[in-house]
Amino acid sequence: MRMPTATRPKMQNYGITTDIDGLLPWSWADERLTKARNYWISTAGSDGKPHAAPVWGVWQDGALYFGSEENARKARNLRARPDVIMHLESGDEVVIVEGRAEFLTLALLPAEISPAYDAKYSVKLDDPAALMIRITPQVVLAWQETDFPKTATRFVF
Repeated sequence: MRMPTATRPKMQNYGITTDIDGLLPWSWADERLTKARNYWISTAGSDGKPHAAPVWGVWQDGALYFGSEENARKARNLRARPDVIMHLESGDEVVIVEGRAEFLTLALLPAEISPAYDAKYSVKLDDPAALMIRITPQVVLAWQETDFPKTATRFVF
């Protein structure tokens, strides 16, 4: 897994200092990404029209893996524009992933993804034609609302 560099986010007028005291460790964000049940995916179509949808997925080795129907709007949008935002449901323990999507088949998935998905959701990934998507982060924003802006952290990969 690639390890990111922790810095401060670029949020003007939010009282965020350049002091590194209070930065969250990557393990904090990684733990929340691993334990999450639902992940919100935000995409844009070739016309720029936005779309958001929750998905089930597995966070493994620094990437999110989830399935989609070939003709689902999120899949069509990601084929046209692979840039994606993914975030967790909490506004109290915030994790926002800015990344790129790539398409995989079950045969190309890392071996641990299917068993992890089944353990998490009691759903077997066993259709060889299933469309799987991997989101690899480029930047992750994270903070704890109770300690904002002190914990506001930007992880750069």
